[in-house]
Amino acid sequence: MRNHQRLTRAALLLAIMLIFQSIRLFVPVPPFISMFVIGSAVNACLLLAVERASWRLALVLAVIAPGIAYLQQVLPLPIFILPVAAANSAYVLGYYMGNRFLGYWPAVGIAALAKAAAMFVMVAWVVQWVDLPAKVTAALSAMFGWPQLITGLGGGIIGYVILKRLAGGKK
Repeated sequence: MRNHQRLTRAALLLAIMLIFQSIRLFVPVPPFISMFVIGSAVNACLLLAVERASWRLALVLAVIAPGIAYLQQVLPLPIFILPVAAANSAYVLGYYMGNRFLGYWPAVGIAALAKAAAMFVMVAWVVQWVDLPAKVTAALSAMFGWPQLITGLGGGIIGYVILKRLAGGKK
């Protein structure tokens, strides 16, 4: 596949990811529920970027996504872009490496675990250095803990369905 095709696919997935992240601005859904829906959709975009563009371009999307979330005031401070970008990158790399050697579903599991672990560790580290009210710290710990495992797996399920549909169109 040519580079411009990969770049175009990554750009389309970035646009779709931006649309998914913007849903929270227009649809009044509780934050905890929107996190699961939007997080799963964004993770699906990251997996599709690995599959249809390249893992390197997927890493670019992984870093852009938390910047968008910050601009939409989902992240309380810009320093939280770093842990989310690191966790998204762990998700992309975990999936890419796992899929090369183990197949789709084990790769999704590895990616989801890598994302949840990276997010938990990075947020715990950042919270030590940032003076936030206890209530905000507790909310961040809840948001960036086990739910990331669920959204990682949810993204894998959505990605699987889309990849199967795309493969069906090539017959």
